[in-house]
Amino acid sequence: MKISKIILYNEPTVPEIQLRKLEGFLCETFAIEIETRGNFFQNTNNEIFEKIAGTRIYDLKTPFEKHTPTEIEILIEKENKDMSEKEEMTLYDGFEFQKIINEFIPINENRLDILHIIFTNKLTCTFDETDFRYHARALIGSNPAIISTTGMIEAPAKPKKYYLELMTNFSKGEIENIKEKYKGQFLEYHDSKISEIAEGYLLQAIMYHKTGEEFCEHKDCRLFNAHWQKDLFFSQLENKKLCEKHLGLLKD
Repeated sequence: MKISKIILYNEPTVPEIQLRKLEGFLCETFAIEIETRGNFFQNTNNEIFEKIAGTRIYDLKTPFEKHTPTEIEILIEKENKDMSEKEEMTLYDGFEFQKIINEFIPINENRLDILHIIFTNKLTCTFDETDFRYHARALIGSNPAIISTTGMIEAPAKPKKYYLELMTNFSKGEIENIKEKYKGQFLEYHDSKISEIAEGYLLQAIMYHKTGEEFCEHKDCRLFNAHWQKDLFFSQLENKKLCEKHLGLLKD
């Protein structure tokens, strides 16, 4: 199925994602109509917030189980605060979240040739049957595609020494010192690099929708699924290229 149009959505809680710049990047890369629409949730009703609250994960080692959300949980989803301001990280089942987004896409635009890509601050996760636990994901592929800015920050691991130092220093002051020591080696909330890195995740979302292939195994490709922040920085900020195979697919 040929993609005729890509529609980009954002949330007010992720201002570091600059949709106009990403629109320009896609226009330079693909001969496809690109449209930006801002906040996906702005023109929806309260039902969507109730359903999203029901996708929360409460047990990392158990496959998803639906639950009836409380009024407080629904209100929290409606307010959708900045993730960096929250004391406790909230996790969401990525596939369940994706299903709900799909329900609220207008019928006339819910077509295979129109790819919807939503940027969110929610930490989307998927359950892995190999180790029987949830893992954070920056990208939930297919259509609509979900790109989590919190996933960019939390999914790829920080340096090993960073974690080792955190394990031996528990005071708030020491933790801040450790973060400062390793500053620049990993993404942080409201990081100016997030929008540039988002270009790579856009390419991954588009390629996945078009070919069904899951990422690339080569670090020197923007489709590489980075498990470490250092690899994310290399593939998306330093190298910023596609491997020969995926460059050929992009040209096709």
